[in-house]
This record gives sequence, structure tokens and C-alpha cells, in this order.
Amino acid sequence: MTQYTSSLLNTLYDRGYIHQITDELGLDALAQKEIIPGYIGFDATASSLHVGSLVQIMMLRRLQQCGHKPIVIMGGGTTKIGDPTGRDESRKMLSDAEIDANIASIKKIFEKFLTFGDGPTDAIMINNDDWLGKLDYLSFLRDAGPHFTINRMLTFDSVKLRLEREQPMTFLEFNYMIMQAYDFLELSRRYDCKLQMGGSDQWGNIVNGMELGRRKEGRPLFGLTTPLITLADGGKMGKTASGAVWLNEDMLSSYDYWQFWRNTQDADVGKFLRLFTDIDLDEIARLEALEGADINQAKIILANATTEMAHGKEAALSAEKTASDTFARGQSGADLPEYTTEHDSITLIDAMISLGFTASKGESKRLIKAGGAKIDGETIKDEKHIIHRSTTPQKISAGKKKHGLLSF
Repeated sequence: MTQYTSSLLNTLYDRGYIHQITDELGLDALAQKEIIPGYIGFDATASSLHVGSLVQIMMLRRLQQCGHKPIVIMGGGTTKIGDPTGRDESRKMLSDAEIDANIASIKKIFEKFLTFGDGPTDAIMINNDDWLGKLDYLSFLRDAGPHFTINRMLTFDSVKLRLEREQPMTFLEFNYMIMQAYDFLELSRRYDCKLQMGGSDQWGNIVNGMELGRRKEGRPLFGLTTPLITLADGGKMGKTASGAVWLNEDMLSSYDYWQFWRNTQDADVGKFLRLFTDIDLDEIARLEALEGADINQAKIILANATTEMAHGKEAALSAEKTASDTFARGQSGADLPEYTTEHDSITLIDAMISLGFTASKGESKRLIKAGGAKIDGETIKDEKHIIHRSTTPQKISAGKKKHGLLSF
């Protein structure tokens, strides 16, 4: 095991956050002797972040837990351009009002994971439109442009992917990496920020920012990236058949959020406990060693810890009770997703689509034919089955893990 002198790098290493560090020994020594302001940037393309961003949020939480200062950069400016990393096409252009509303909504998420304030290790949230929106174009080109070569920019994966697939990449998007590099320089000037963190796909952008700071002002800056978080089966973290796992409760219920973690694959339990909870490492070692049916207890602990962090203790306990009522005793838990129809009857196919269990009529038909659809616990194999008005909600099940209530 790698042994560092600072609690910051020891914590990040032991919990599985470290993929690459630009100057390992230098950052370790600095973290041992002073408070390091460190930042991660988040674009405001939606009103909520999803679980795919959670490892970055937790990195800022670890930074604060180890006595350093988290800086959350909301990309009010860069969102107007759109990060091309990992994309085949341009993002939808948002208005200033839409971006501001998204930032206000996303801030509520961070307030659950970080302590904000005016103290030396309190978190702050900054909008990069504060400086990017005020840049004079010609002055910016003269100031930053000479430090970037087209030759090198063409080697970045975000650019190569588009070119190889013959997908158009606008000049607007091509500027994104320069804007992000400028963010690091500006943060170092304004807040003495010395560290940028991010996913492994951001390595090139982070190095750009460090080099700009060094060339312009001789600033010693550092970069650290996390590994790509994938599932044991090779799937992408945060994506499910029914869509993104949002962190805001108004976009995904606490129950569905709890269920996402409860359904973790056995091989991922230990990794997720280290990355996404504050549970002691010795206890995690005990939990991930459980086998057979006992591993389900570890999954419940994971679901409770992650849901409590994102939605509060009461929501976590309520979700666990609903799951227990639904699966163990066959009752209809109060937190199950619910769909109310204004009609006197509805097909089972449409009910499953309306509850978000399936994405199409074809998918619904296949599920019904396979015996995966139930109404109040009774298997229905007739794809033309019609559900008629009832005075009490009826429990609709799709497979073993999706349950909801249908009301009239």
C-alpha cells in the first residue's frame, strides 16, 4: 500500500479515488503543511446532477474532512459553450435564466455534502461566468492564446473522438479547454487555489490549466484525477434502464434512490461503501467479506448511508421500511412510485410505461410474455390485459425489483 505523509492523500488512496497525480510528492508535502484550496467544476446543463457526478462531490467532501478548502465551480460561463468531452454532438444551448435556475437548484445538493461559510476550510461556490463573462475577447486571445497550440489540442480525446467519427465540432466548443484552463489560473489568483480535481477524462484539461498558471505567473499548481467508476459488469455508473439516477429528490424519489444503491452488484459493494459513504474502513472490510444472502445486509447499509447523505435520515429510514413492507411482507409501501389515471381503465402495458418501468410498448409486451408483470402479486401473461377502476391503489410489479402503485 502506498503510504503518504498527509491525511488527504492517504484518505483518497485508501478509499479508491486516485488515478493520476501530476506531482505526487509535491502535493503530499503541501497538504501536510498548509490548507489547500482545491476545486472541481460542474456544468449547469440540468437542474440536478446525477450519481455519475457523485464521486467528484465526495472528493470535495474528503478534501474538507481532511482540513482543506473545497471550491465548487459552477460553469455558468462554460455551460454557454458546452464541454465536448465524451460527446459526439453539441449540447443544447441554454439561456442565462435557465443556467441561473439550474445553479440555484444544484447548490442545494452541495449543501448536503459540504459545510459552506467564511472559515478557512469552509466550502465556497463560485460561478465562472463572474470572470469569463467579462473577458475582452482580443485581450483574452493575447493573454492565453499563445500558450495553446492547435497541434496539441487536436491530440485530446474530446477532439479526436469527434474528428474520427466525422462529427462536427464547432469553434465554440473548441474554446472550452482554453476556458477551463483559464478558470484554474483565475482561481489561483483570486483564492490561492492550488489543486484541481476531476475525472480521468479531464486530465488533459487539468494539465492545460496547470501549464497556463506556470507559464503566465510561475504558479505551482497540482492536478488529481479519479479512475473511471464502472460497475462490476462493465456498465456505466449512474445509468439504469429507466434513465439517470438524479440527486435531487424532485427528479428521483428517495425510495428510487435508495433502491438504486440496494440493487448494487455483490462485487461493487465494498468499492461503493468506500467511495460514497463515511463508514469506517475496518467496518467496510467486514461488510464486503460477507457472502451469500448476508451480503444483502451490506447493501442495505450502503443504501441507508448514501440516501441519508443525499436526502436525510428520515428519507432513508422511510425508504428502507417501504422496501421491507413491499418485499418481505408483500404490502404496498407508502413511498412507492405512483401513477394516477383519469380514465376508468388502462392497459397493463400503458400502466408500466406510465410508472417508468418500461420505455416502450414493445418492451412492456416482452416483459408480460416472459411472466415478469404482476398486479397485486398475481402474474399477468396477457399482453392485452386491461386494469379497471378500483377504489384502492393496485400494486404493479415489473420483474423482482420494480414496484409501483396505480390509482384511479
